Amino acid sequence: MLAKAARFNGHAPIGETDPLISEALQGELRRQQDHVELIASENIVSRAVLDALGHPMTNKTLEGYPGHRFHGGGEFVDVVEQAALDRARELFGCDYVNVQPHSGTQANQAVFFACLEPGARILSMNLSAGGHLSHGAKPNQSGRWFDAQHYGVNRDSGLIDYATVESMAGEIEPALLIAGGSAYPRVIDFARMAQIARSVGALLLVDMAHIAGLVAGGVHPSPLPYADIVTCTTTKTLRGPRGGLILARAESWRDKLQPAIFPGVQGSLHSQIIAAKAVCLGEALQPEFRDYAQRVVDNARRLAGVLAEREIRLVAGGTDTHMVLLDLSARDLRGQQLQDALARVNITSNKNPIPFDSPRPTEWRGLRLGVAAATTRGFGAAEIDVLGEVIAEVIESIDDLDEQRIHAWRSRVLELCESFPIYT
Repeated sequence: MLAKAARFNGHAPIGETDPLISEALQGELRRQQDHVELIASENIVSRAVLDALGHPMTNKTLEGYPGHRFHGGGEFVDVVEQAALDRARELFGCDYVNVQPHSGTQANQAVFFACLEPGARILSMNLSAGGHLSHGAKPNQSGRWFDAQHYGVNRDSGLIDYATVESMAGEIEPALLIAGGSAYPRVIDFARMAQIARSVGALLLVDMAHIAGLVAGGVHPSPLPYADIVTCTTTKTLRGPRGGLILARAESWRDKLQPAIFPGVQGSLHSQIIAAKAVCLGEALQPEFRDYAQRVVDNARRLAGVLAEREIRLVAGGTDTHMVLLDLSARDLRGQQLQDALARVNITSNKNPIPFDSPRPTEWRGLRLGVAAATTRGFGAAEIDVLGEVIAEVIESIDDLDEQRIHAWRSRVLELCESFPIYT
């Protein structure tokens, strides 16, 4: 008689099947509850987004696009992907959308795959000025496969010097000009960048990963009227799951960009994440999201103002977005020092290079702060003032961080967290 096969117990909760991971997950939830997240690339997604991320749709394997799949059983994934496409078109006012990129970096890779030959020349913002690894930085695949040249910012103002960008473009004649990055806190003149690209016969790619939610909320200029192609993530200010989008004004980009994602740089899609993207895009279409986007910008400017009043130097003199970049060089501090000190008072941040900084992360003199997650929690001017004061006091006392002071600062931060809990 054949032995009966053991049945997979897929109904047992993670606490029973994997206590190690369960405890880590619970610990992370407690950490998020008790810490203020000021990392500019983070936010807090809705319960609805979490529901989509944890749905059994994750079991479905599909390749291709709605109506043209390489596997059967995709009718419900077609529904959610089409919804994501339709919502993104409406939200950003564009004709072409691809919602399948697994990340913003892979969205950029797909654009390179579609538009460039290996060895082609790219002109993008350098890392210390606020650029991104996937824009041709040497450690990244994009920097190894393409001839990437980089523009910076004015040493005194911290702002993009468009005349220099234009001069560089004329000299090197790139095939692709890239605008956008991960630590540039001011509005970029997309019209000027488009004019520069056209003058040398280059395509303009705008990576709006950090500002996508602000663009969606109507509180930041959109690059769509000017760029040939726009990439972004659905996390950060768009307040969705981790993943990317590719957008373009013209539907004519479809023939190049669709095969660039699949089968170009990706295989099967992440069905449950596309469902979560559809949810967050639907949320961003609501009037409440425009109010949220405005509060993000207001809070960032408020934080910048509090810190500036305490004579803490800010890169580019302030912010037009969700982020504030601190220049700690005048205080002879490294970003890692302040990141570690703030962690002790339950404020999460990240070290970052400032313009003309050392290429070595251990020597970076900047700290990047972002208010998108704190704004989602409900923080307003009063709470931002408290955060700004605590950050300033920690900076001013960095050489004398005794436990009594740490406890006092942490208590102030915990009081904010308890007043604005998440996932209750």
